Amino acid sequence: MANYVYIATSLDGFIATEDGGLDWLMEIPNPDKSDFGFVNFMNSIDALVMGRNTFEKVASFDEWPYNKLVFVLSNSLTDIPAELTGKAEIIKGDLKSIISQLKSKGYNNLYVDGGKVIQSFLKEDLIDEIIIARVPVLLGSGIPLFGEIGNSLKFKHIKTEVFNDTLVKSHYTRDGEK
Repeated sequence: MANYVYIATSLDGFIATEDGGLDWLMEIPNPDKSDFGFVNFMNSIDALVMGRNTFEKVASFDEWPYNKLVFVLSNSLTDIPAELTGKAEIIKGDLKSIISQLKSKGYNNLYVDGGKVIQSFLKEDLIDEIIIARVPVLLGSGIPLFGEIGNSLKFKHIKTEVFNDTLVKSHYTRDGEK
């Protein structure tokens, strides 16, 4: 059982522009059409947990990118668009209860996505592994990956991979007692 983060950031630590833009991610040179290990990662998880903002951004894409169930953390959403019925569900409550509920349904390995949700999981010390792909661009401002978490959390470096002499992906696992 584990909760994972897999996310791309700019060199200055932003996951999106201030208006939520992700165009800078599409500018990564990728002549080999690599998925940068994302398919293997997705095969290792059971479901996704993301916030409303991330869900709304992903729902606006031309094609739904996930083949796993997405749980949307939201106190304001009341329903999922009809075309995403069976692909996404709204969940509410405190994080530890949500995780317990999902694990009781067989969702043991969760992909946690979205800036605020990741920060909330980190505040509760509920992240087991973090994979960060650094894109060599300075955005200058935007939505940060990390915020104040209230206490120090230690992680151990597992490995780092470089793709196309551009993207640097580092994998960390939680180090120490929770």
